[in-house]
Amino acid sequence: MAEVLTKKVAVHGAATVRFEHRHGATHLATLYHHDPLRVLLPDPRAGDLPVAVLVTTSGGLVGGDRLDIALSAGPGAAALVTTQAAEKVYRSAGPDCRIDTRVTVEAGGWLEWMPQEAIVFEGSRLRRLTRLELEGDARLIAGEMLVFGRAAFGETVSRGLVRDAWEVVRDGRLAWADALHMDGDLAETLAHPAGFAGAGACATLLHAAPDAANRLDGVRSAAEVLEGVRVGATALDGLLLVRILGGEAVAVRRAYAALWSHLRSDAAGLPTRLPRLWEV
Repeated sequence: MAEVLTKKVAVHGAATVRFEHRHGATHLATLYHHDPLRVLLPDPRAGDLPVAVLVTTSGGLVGGDRLDIALSAGPGAAALVTTQAAEKVYRSAGPDCRIDTRVTVEAGGWLEWMPQEAIVFEGSRLRRLTRLELEGDARLIAGEMLVFGRAAFGETVSRGLVRDAWEVVRDGRLAWADALHMDGDLAETLAHPAGFAGAGACATLLHAAPDAANRLDGVRSAAEVLEGVRVGATALDGLLLVRILGGEAVAVRRAYAALWSHLRSDAAGLPTRLPRLWEV
């Protein structure tokens, strides 16, 4: 009997979520999702923002898979978008997997895009781009977190591709761009004392607002009490940028959540309690 071989077909998921301010409150205006992305709309905590939660129903991404995410807040709208769980990026036989996220905030709007961590497995190939576009006095908080391997299983990451890029555009002008790019032998970069110094995870947290620099001292003070991580923060051209590095993913996650909680309260007067998904 001839052997039957099956090949996984690459998936191309998409999600579009838009919030607008109408009749004195923020409401969902546009919702589109395509497998394997799904968007859930749980009830927010009392006194907090409308929430959208992205779910990857395939259980993870492999080489050739792609996710396109578009999030936006109209004038005066305020909302929060997160993900249901960590995104798993599995070993690839060759092709890259891509996650492209575009976040647009119009004048007077506020949006938080704070996904849970992406776990890159040994031999995985991830290309991720987060593009933030702001108009006028728009404000946002956005973040991304990377975990290198499954520490609980004793897995380390020694090879693969990790390209994690950011672009921030305000009023049509590129204000900041940055990219982490590691290809091939990841072990050396992750272990090098001038690189990741053996870190098991890292995170980037960004606050964009005309007065973002005013939050710098507060973030640095909040970072001083965090354990198990190294934190650096700087401000430039309407941006507050925070980097987090730690040996254990759980410590980086806690720091990421704590500084997000601090920023949303300090910058927008929002509750320090995060969505319930972040409590597990």
